[in-house]
Amino acid sequence: MRAFTLPRCAVLILALLTGACSTGPQPQLQNFAEPTFTLERIRSDDAVDVASVYDPWEGMNQRIYNFNYHFDQKVFLPVVRGWRAVVPRFIRTGIHNWFNNIRDIVTIANSILQLAPEKTFESSGRVIVNSTVGLFGFIDVASKLDFPRPVEDFGQTLGHWGVGKGPYLVVPFLGPSNVRDALGKIPDLLLINTVNDEVLSKPLRATVFLFDAIDTRSNLSFRYHETGSAFEYDTVRWLISTKRDLDVAK
Repeated sequence: MRAFTLPRCAVLILALLTGACSTGPQPQLQNFAEPTFTLERIRSDDAVDVASVYDPWEGMNQRIYNFNYHFDQKVFLPVVRGWRAVVPRFIRTGIHNWFNNIRDIVTIANSILQLAPEKTFESSGRVIVNSTVGLFGFIDVASKLDFPRPVEDFGQTLGHWGVGKGPYLVVPFLGPSNVRDALGKIPDLLLINTVNDEVLSKPLRATVFLFDAIDTRSNLSFRYHETGSAFEYDTVRWLISTKRDLDVAK
């Protein structure tokens, strides 16, 4: 029997390693969920055209848009920066989770009005889990457990039942919208106030609106005139109109 020489040992080891690599675990294809706002939906035949957004109050809307820009720069954003500098991140996260838990109640109500049982059960499950295990919503346990989070409002409910958007409207302090969605905020705010009246003491209710506004702006990345484009107003108008159409259709 001939002894193995060094070259033969090297060939044998190489063969074994090659065989092991060929039988090892193969890369797995990942199945990513299809995004709600796909390119096909945004560029579909019935999508909103940039030049066709109904804006009969354009002069007024542009003045309000400019007012919102100055208010944002001189008041809102400085407050947000102070909020982030003073309040620790984990507290800000807890407050944001708490407000989202209240907003999930709004989704429950609007999902019921839209006769959407799946969204109703999903949002109800989130509220139950986060309000109990999540310590009244300060910990978003539902997201950690991969609970879906649908977001529905009364503007979408009106759109679901065929109510048109109406003219484009820039709301002071709140920003771009339309008549349907601006009016739709009223019942949603009434529901939120009703919930707050039930779970908060009177002194806390007096400040919760302010904290909600700061939290909302702190978690919104949009900045007025950040694009540097002379057509920002037209672009934002088209984006908001398109998004709201897709929100209703989803």
